[in-house]
Amino acid sequence: MTDYGHPLLFGSFVSSGSARPEEAVALSVVSEHSGLDLVTFQDHPYQPAMLDTWTLMSYVAARTERVHLSANVINLPLRPPAVLARAAATLDRLSGGRVDLGLGAGAFWDAIEAMGGTRLTAGDSVEALAEAIAVIRAIWDTSEKGGVFLAGQHYPIHGAKRGPAPLHEIPIWLGAYKPRMLGLVGTLADGWLPSMGYLPSTSALAEGNARIDDAAAAAGRDPHDIRRLLNLRPEDLDVDRLAELALEYGISVFIAPGDHAADIERFGAETMPAVLEIVENDSRTARIGSPTVAVHTATVSIAPPVDHVPDALGVRPTPDTGERLLASSPWQESERPYPPVPDDVVYTDMGRAVAGHLIDVHDHLRKELEQVRDVIRQVTAGLMDAGAARSEINAMTMRQNEWTVGAYCASYCRLVTAHHSLEDRSIFVHLRRSDATLVPTVDRLQAEHIVIHEVLEDVDAALVAFIRDPTGRRGLQHAVDALTDTLLSHLSYEERALVEPLARYGMVPGQV
Repeated sequence: MTDYGHPLLFGSFVSSGSARPEEAVALSVVSEHSGLDLVTFQDHPYQPAMLDTWTLMSYVAARTERVHLSANVINLPLRPPAVLARAAATLDRLSGGRVDLGLGAGAFWDAIEAMGGTRLTAGDSVEALAEAIAVIRAIWDTSEKGGVFLAGQHYPIHGAKRGPAPLHEIPIWLGAYKPRMLGLVGTLADGWLPSMGYLPSTSALAEGNARIDDAAAAAGRDPHDIRRLLNLRPEDLDVDRLAELALEYGISVFIAPGDHAADIERFGAETMPAVLEIVENDSRTARIGSPTVAVHTATVSIAPPVDHVPDALGVRPTPDTGERLLASSPWQESERPYPPVPDDVVYTDMGRAVAGHLIDVHDHLRKELEQVRDVIRQVTAGLMDAGAARSEINAMTMRQNEWTVGAYCASYCRLVTAHHSLEDRSIFVHLRRSDATLVPTVDRLQAEHIVIHEVLEDVDAALVAFIRDPTGRRGLQHAVDALTDTLLSHLSYEERALVEPLARYGMVPGQV
């Protein structure tokens, strides 16, 4: 079993014939209405029978609201990377952060050369792609001062101005099959995007994963940071087959042929939820501990005692009543570790403020949880449709930002808080370095973040299912009750475990 820790996404590969341009736009809109996460288009700028991909993506972005868009994949030899970087960032900002970037090294060299492109050898095309990635990321990086200077053989840059920065961190996915390209995925890219029809066998997925993982490790990267995507054929759209690809080969983005509206709708209404259910049921067995069975709304163990937080700190965590809405939990609360508390610490005003800030942020999240529950109440009462509910919840803090939890990079729906992102990338790293006794607690908190992410996904999946079948109120309510139990339990645990260490060490080095 291979699990790179990414939530499942589903997309369509829409044909873009220039004879009937309205069809590509209509199929893209159908993809969004069917609950898919991504719409992609092939890119052959030398082919007059096809619409220009970037112009099409821009038009589709204006006709949709939620779905992400990507070329599958961009023909780099005919699209200069510095210009492409600005185009991608511009469309990302205009679309509300919905652009992803699939890149290819190039093919059909006669046609490329006929359009004025430069014919490259296989080795040179890989080198050019590596240079292009560096150019694109440098143009996007507005945190650096001055212009971009890169002495490349294929794409030299001599002082190009930076920006605009994209609205979200645009992932770069590479269409790759041969060893050098797979190595490039591991060293530089954010995802691998092959097509099943071009692979000699399913085992090539495992071989490709291994090459990517080895290259990533050699470059000092975590292989889990690299998403695995797959373009499917019609014969691949069996539910059990897709679940196997997810569980055994780590595929987390399934892109289905999108030439017919009925096929897209069936993929969204039947295939997607069935695959999600199989994979979710399988992954739950790997969650923290074994399920805890409790009596409905009974009090569960919420150790440690209240005096785990010293009175001298002057900050009191929000108490956990121990009441739960559901009879099962994805973790054993009684197994949570807590760090030791020293007896002789003198807390500064800054330290107390830092500890209090954690509680303030959590209180905001608790209020948003109430908003989520209220939105769902309106949906089940028929006062709001599920699509509007998804949009409203997506606008909340707990769903606005990408959540990266160690090796768990979740771009799907940007499902967890900027607060969690800050903890995982900065605060937790700082606490681990400051005090070895905090490591078990911090590890546990990060593991719980992953569980919360999965529960948030369940809410979104339940909303999608409700769009298709408004009689499924029970599943939607169950998902929101599970979110309530897990989030409130986790927030309380985090406060009781961390307010004291944060008061001692701060959130960043030197803060207190």
